[in-house]
Amino acid sequence: MADALTLRLMTEEEVGRLVGWAADEGWNPGLHDAELFWAADPEGFVGAEVEGELIGGGAIVSYGGRFGFMGLFIVRPEFRRRGLGSRLWHARVGMLRSRLEAGATIGMDGVFEMQEWYARGGFRFSHRSLRYEGVGKDGPMAPGVVPASEVELGRIAAYDARCFPTPREAFLRAWLAQPDGLALAVVDGERVNGFGVARRCQEGVKIGPLFADDADVAESLYVSLATLAPDEPVFIDVPEVNAWAMALARRHRMLEVFGTARMYLGPEPSLVGSRIFGITTFELG
Repeated sequence: MADALTLRLMTEEEVGRLVGWAADEGWNPGLHDAELFWAADPEGFVGAEVEGELIGGGAIVSYGGRFGFMGLFIVRPEFRRRGLGSRLWHARVGMLRSRLEAGATIGMDGVFEMQEWYARGGFRFSHRSLRYEGVGKDGPMAPGVVPASEVELGRIAAYDARCFPTPREAFLRAWLAQPDGLALAVVDGERVNGFGVARRCQEGVKIGPLFADDADVAESLYVSLATLAPDEPVFIDVPEVNAWAMALARRHRMLEVFGTARMYLGPEPSLVGSRIFGITTFELG
């Protein structure tokens, strides 16, 4: 007999537990990911219960109803291989669709070994994103780099909208100002040429997003953001389709340590891919 599975929205405390399970799995979450994820969409996390016990969950985040993202998908190890994860995943797709406008696209970053399984659920492969690990270095900021707090949020949000499927100013407000983080931008007069965020994680720091007009701007942002963690690990999730971004990783002698397949259910968003040197997160896009 199949387990009786109950699905419901998660509380903020439970999202914290979900991020804790991600840490146990070696996902190396940011120190403040739980509260930042919750702030992005308090109705965007589904929990799965068996006999009243929380056994798994995942994100069904809606960005203004115009784009959805599925991530942070975890079932506790002792409840795996019982079909519970499959039931939870398919239910989440339907629940997220109900939160979006008709025809809105859903994105996800899936591990390579599950790519064919996700494809059977209707998701189509777009490209690979590769996690690279380097080492932070002490030093001054690169010329032209300024704190993102000195730039009007609307200007950064307008730049971000070229690199993400829909505007997400409310998310950016919290992400740029997160504790234990560093948010920087490159500006030329009134023009924003790029911006990026580094956040402290359980191990080292992750840089994401890193959006820039060209390789030179990306280089200035990367070396400046990496000063948050001198002699510590620095991670960045690079879309393999951006040759400039891949060259940046090679130039800094970074090692590939993980990867995912970016997949979409619905039309693939039209983005300026050459500006995307590092995605924001595998969990929320």
